[in-house]
This record gives sequence, structure tokens and C-alpha cells, in this order.
Amino acid sequence: MLNIIPKKPITVTTKQNMGSKVFLDANVILDISLQRQGFVAAGVIMEAAIKATIELYTTPAVLHVAAYYTKRHFSIEKTKQFFLSLLNDVTVIDCNHAISVLAISSSIDDIEDALQYYTALTHELDYFISYDKKLKTAALPQLPVYTAAEFVAEFSAI
Repeated sequence: MLNIIPKKPITVTTKQNMGSKVFLDANVILDISLQRQGFVAAGVIMEAAIKATIELYTTPAVLHVAAYYTKRHFSIEKTKQFFLSLLNDVTVIDCNHAISVLAISSSIDDIEDALQYYTALTHELDYFISYDKKLKTAALPQLPVYTAAEFVAEFSAI
């Protein structure tokens, strides 16, 4: 597991003058926590957030899925440490009733993806990072979907 455990106590800070707002789907977080194949690109994105070049966002549902799979590979203590550290640089946004209705009514067939996507869209994020090819095809122009590697390649200055 990536060692992003803070050396000092976790504090909540407000970042200013940030760049693009980027949503991380569960598989991107799992690439980091489990050091999977996409680990390098996902790590570059995390580093950009740590350096305050971009803002990262996710939802409680994504954290739930990622934590479930992470704790299958690591102790609960290591899993909690990882997610607490992650949350230093990733803001959690949520889906309400109106967003849920909008998402489920959308043309996206996968309801879970639709809920995440429309949450990001409603919160006016700029990019959605996911490996889901069907979601990428269904994406709206105002919230394009990239894989982690595509995002890093497209925005190599991050």
C-alpha cells in the first residue's frame, strides 16, 4: 500500500488558488491503495493534489467500495490510515435526492456510475477519472471522462 500516512497530525485545511476540480472513481483510489497497474498515473494525480495544482473529489459511496477492497488486503488499521491520509487531499461530496433522480433518469445504464457522475456534474467538477468505457461514451461535454493515464497525458503540466 502506498505510504501516504502523514508525518504530523491530520488537520483540515482550506486550499486556495487551486486548478481544475477532478473526481476520482473507486478504481483510481484502488490503484493507489493496492498499487495496481494504474498506480503510477493515479500517483501523479495524487501528487498534483498534494501540491495544490488540482482539487480532488470523491463520494462516500466510492470510499465505501474502495475501503471494502482495500481492507481485504490490509489490516483495518492500515486501511483507516490510508483513507485518513487520502482525505487530507480529497474532498468528499455527496449526492442528494434531486441528484439521484437526475442520475437515474439519465441515459447512463449503470446506476452506480450515473450517481457518481451526476454528483460530480452537479458539483461543477471539471473532469471525471474512471476506467469505465461505457461511462466515457455517455459523458457530457461539460464533464469529460478520462482514465488516469489519459488525464496525466492530456494535462502533463500537473
